[in-house]
Amino acid sequence: MSLIVQKFGGSSVADAESIKRVAKRIVATKQAGNDVVVAVSAMGDTTDDLLELAHQVTPIPAPRELDMLLSSGERISMALLAMAIKSMGYEARSFTGSQAGMITDAQHGAARIVDITPVRLREALDENAVVIVAGFQGFNRDTKDVTTLGRGGSDTTAVALAAGLGADTCEIYTDVDGVFTADPRVVKRARKLDRISSEEMLELAAAGAKVLHIRAVEFARRHGVTLHVRSSFSPNEGTIVYNAGAAGTEKGQTVEEPIIAGVAADLNEAKITVVGVPDIPGKAAQIFTIVAKTGSNIDMIVQNVSAASTGLTDISFTLPKADGQTVLMALNAEKDDVGFQALQYDDQIAKLALVGAGMRTNAGVSAKLFRSLFEAGINIEMISTSEIRISVVTRADTVNEALRVVHTAFGLDAEDDAVVYAGTGR
Repeated sequence: MSLIVQKFGGSSVADAESIKRVAKRIVATKQAGNDVVVAVSAMGDTTDDLLELAHQVTPIPAPRELDMLLSSGERISMALLAMAIKSMGYEARSFTGSQAGMITDAQHGAARIVDITPVRLREALDENAVVIVAGFQGFNRDTKDVTTLGRGGSDTTAVALAAGLGADTCEIYTDVDGVFTADPRVVKRARKLDRISSEEMLELAAAGAKVLHIRAVEFARRHGVTLHVRSSFSPNEGTIVYNAGAAGTEKGQTVEEPIIAGVAADLNEAKITVVGVPDIPGKAAQIFTIVAKTGSNIDMIVQNVSAASTGLTDISFTLPKADGQTVLMALNAEKDDVGFQALQYDDQIAKLALVGAGMRTNAGVSAKLFRSLFEAGINIEMISTSEIRISVVTRADTVNEALRVVHTAFGLDAEDDAVVYAGTGR
């Protein structure tokens, strides 16, 4: 008997009929002789609706009360799903994040899981019940308050449950058939991958691929959890996200990896340029210490060569668009101390990333990427690289065309259009 953790997102449980369809899928897994634990998101756009309602009541909702409000969405869906399973003749029990033993730090709205003590879940499994857990939430031991994990929290909940319970696999159900070589909503000929390494998946998630949240991939990679990305709308096999073994491969995985696993884009990026920075030791450290104190995660960094006559340089970096104004205010407050001349802000950019483990051993990938964009008339504003990723910044209004061009240039196009069932890809 295997223990399988399944996660169903908002589009999978958007209404009563969807919930009944998901319940049938869970029961089928149970009938196959498996123990089943399910992490479930709020129905459809419930979280967004609750957030909008909170802002109608007050411009700045109290973080503790906002978490209490937002966590109610998953409680509704977990109870309805348990009811649907019970109506099919199978025992099912629903648990909130706190009841499931999902222990977090005290950061409301963006809590991080610090421990999981699934005592009640094990008891329910021992009694042959299907376990349904509210995703996206936990509690803090010190404050005894409910916390939420932020966007992608239900994915992270599922992976944490799989790690804490020692599950054989963690199935992430979404509205596409698995992990694709590009977003199938933008690139119609995107090809489904049968398998992808967690290393490559981590890079794609960081670059904007929506099918899995980066925190969930990080957690799975750290704890050795195998992920299986599937569609809740079809019986297709989906994509296995595997952790490579000591020899760099897993059973069934060939030694020679494809050069490119996929291409992704992120439209939620902005660029700040710090103009006229004194080109002396310590100034970059000073600037990025200020940024770090805001809690923003920066991505790409470019420093110009300083002019000998002025001794000044410009430093540009990208960051989440939502953090832009906060970081600008923090830097402006320290302008005289740092000694820069001005700040420039650009939120009409996008990041495109090409990812593939085969880049380590194959030359010419950068040249092909840059030439394909040049031939399409798409300008590159910034470049960064890692062992298995090349990222470029383009104008936001050209990035979708850039995705299609690069996808074709690297021979990733499938023969037929990809199928997208509903929702946003998560």
